Amino acid sequence: MIRLVVLLYVRFPLSLRNVEDLLFERGIDICHETVRLWWNRFGPLFAGDIRRQRVSRMRGFRHWRWHLDEMYVKLNGEMVYLWRAVDHEGEVLESYVTRTRDKAAALAFMKKALKRHGSPEAITTDGLRSYRAAMNELGNAEKQEVGRWANNRVENSHLPFRRRERAMQRFRQMKTLQKFASVHANVHNHFSLERHLIDRPTYRERRSAALAEWQALVS
Repeated sequence: MIRLVVLLYVRFPLSLRNVEDLLFERGIDICHETVRLWWNRFGPLFAGDIRRQRVSRMRGFRHWRWHLDEMYVKLNGEMVYLWRAVDHEGEVLESYVTRTRDKAAALAFMKKALKRHGSPEAITTDGLRSYRAAMNELGNAEKQEVGRWANNRVENSHLPFRRRERAMQRFRQMKTLQKFASVHANVHNHFSLERHLIDRPTYRERRSAALAEWQALVS
């Protein structure tokens, strides 16, 4: 039941009460606060298992192309920045929340991503100077690529998170935003099957495999 609750709340743009009502249709009577408690407690554990499995599988792959970008998120009327690293397949590698958009924030974000995932072949960014300053300090400025539409991959990856943000009626604390962004990214990666690029039988096979792997990971 916990596995189903976390999957419904994190993967789909549903509110706590939406999940409560869907479960009630199935004969499961729980409070929306129980949904909140379960995703807070078990969501990071499930997402951590997914992330570790992917990192161990992809760490030796050196032909990665990363796309870095930052998006605005409003917390109680204050703007903060959600930095995100996305690979060439559109999967979110890292999410990092800061109050500033300067060199120090970019450097902390990039150090975290590089330490966890290894070094990519190329890093595409927008024209923000903080990226160049941070990459100069890290010694990999020659990997940076900047183009007018070169970063569309990461721009499009913001959309699923924006849908979740609206369903949750925004966030109120930085730690909640950081936790949910990380959990949502890993669960979304796991079920992102690029259905628009494959035929229906292949999609069904991949969807079944992803669901079976999810059930094995969180069992």
